[in-house]
Amino acid sequence: MSDATTTDLYEVTMATAYLEEGMTAPATFSLFVRDLPPGRGFLVSAGLESALDFLSTFHIGPEDTRTFAEVLHRPPSDLAALTGLEFTGEVRAVPEGRVVLAGEPLLEITAPLPQAQLVETYVLNQLSHQTAIASKAARCVLAAAGRPVVDFSLRRTHGPEAGFQCARLGAMTGFAGTSNVAAAAACGLPAIGTMAHSFVEAFASEEEAFRAFARTHPGPVTLLVDTYDTERGVRTAARVLSDLECGPGSAVRLDSGDLGALAARARTILDGAGLPEVRIVASGSLDEYAVDRLVRSESPIDIYAVGTRVGVSADAPYLDSAYKMVQYDGRPVMKLSAAKVTAPGPKQVYRRPGHPDLIALSDEPPPPHSVPLLETVMRHGQRTAPRAALQECRERLTADLTELPHSARLIEHPIAPKAVPSASLTALTQQVRDCLRVLSATDVHTGPASSSAGRSCPQAAAGPDRPEQGRRRGSCL
Repeated sequence: MSDATTTDLYEVTMATAYLEEGMTAPATFSLFVRDLPPGRGFLVSAGLESALDFLSTFHIGPEDTRTFAEVLHRPPSDLAALTGLEFTGEVRAVPEGRVVLAGEPLLEITAPLPQAQLVETYVLNQLSHQTAIASKAARCVLAAAGRPVVDFSLRRTHGPEAGFQCARLGAMTGFAGTSNVAAAAACGLPAIGTMAHSFVEAFASEEEAFRAFARTHPGPVTLLVDTYDTERGVRTAARVLSDLECGPGSAVRLDSGDLGALAARARTILDGAGLPEVRIVASGSLDEYAVDRLVRSESPIDIYAVGTRVGVSADAPYLDSAYKMVQYDGRPVMKLSAAKVTAPGPKQVYRRPGHPDLIALSDEPPPPHSVPLLETVMRHGQRTAPRAALQECRERLTADLTELPHSARLIEHPIAPKAVPSASLTALTQQVRDCLRVLSATDVHTGPASSSAGRSCPQAAAGPDRPEQGRRRGSCL
């Protein structure tokens, strides 16, 4: 089986029906987050590179078709039309590292309808998970206020792949390194680690453990000092570091207790031992909220190691994300479900200094002094550019965060900016909505024999200033 089978069953059943009905015209699907989670003033776009990797190699082979048939309890011949299907479409997306807001498309896919439908699950999974983690990580960097943050999340992430992604996303948002060896090697990140309490417990004394570790790893070392008594552990570490002359660049790590108070006491002990250059690393159930409190209390912590709470985005572990069709065969479509209304038509988001982001139709002229967020990243199923470097993503994020209002960057009680729709998008939305309601009412009164299928509503796509577009797009239903 290939990754093509990593999908929800209804993607397969819908795609099969589309193929049987000859519905292979281009469809545009938009992926966006309806509302930001509580406690978030912004999101950081992430997961695009994984999605593009998937799309560029998407292919349904005979074994995949047999798998689909098996779970549907049908003969493979019933699903033969799926065999050989590849992704040949276009992708427009917000590059990784850019700040995005609620309602703004992170990605739009335009492809033959069966293709665009079949890739939904995987693409939505990658962008939703990674955007949630990247947003959490970026807030940790903001909270640390210039102090290094490192990733210790691997042991409790939801699987090794998620752990790898957390390490990469941490680096993308400004982390100084990761404990994840595979991610460090693959992504060129600094590998950072210390010792576990078991190492200390394996020796007859804490001092023996520290000396053995320092002898084995010449150069800067970090000693875990809270296995037994933290203050005594700091004193022992200070003695070992002084005796072995490995102070510069070395550190002691605090992993439990009142980290602020213990850090203050550790700093006094280290300075008193003539080791002002030895740093203090804090870990243990840290996230941006804890880091923010420690920083604001002026705790003398030099490095923050964040793990579980960041690796699973504990306070906001999912995003209210959606992948919805907005156009099929040239006609705009939308959903009218309560609280889940979507806006029709392919879109572009324009960032405007001093003004709210503008969500516009993709073929609208850009507002003055604006920057479009969505870029064409794939044509005919192939990438249009090499994979973005992490440094490039970090630079995008730094620039976007600088432009964000201070209230959006707050760790406690942030206020998220809101994007606004353009006049043309608002007009199109209303016209399609009105058309759908008229046709729905007609169906109710006339019954199935006079179904509205195939009826046209050309005015739905044409705003007051968009007659050409209306004629080109045709019906709304």
